[in-house]
Amino acid sequence: MSARSMELVKGTLDVLVLRTLAGAPMHGYAVSEWIRERTGGALEVRDGALYQALHRLEERGWVESAWGVSETNRRARYYELTPEGRAQLRAETATWRSYVDAVFQVLGPPSEDVG
Repeated sequence: MSARSMELVKGTLDVLVLRTLAGAPMHGYAVSEWIRERTGGALEVRDGALYQALHRLEERGWVESAWGVSETNRRARYYELTPEGRAQLRAETATWRSYVDAVFQVLGPPSEDVG
């Protein structure tokens, strides 16, 4: 599967956004750039999907937002994790680690019959 054809599994974007905001408050463009840079360009988040995720996380109380000024001196909405968001990130991270471990157990070590 090429990097361009990778689709995010449902729910993945939420945990990626939570993880991104764990470091510091960011505006939407900075969130998508952080994810793109952190994955070496393998994951590119479309604006529509990103802002839907940010609004969804805000509705759940995991993220809060406030208007500020960006590094390019433009008005931008900044998002940051709430304490509930940090707790959710810890829970989601544990779930994802278990999921990934299980998938790799199925995939197992490379063998000659995989091709």
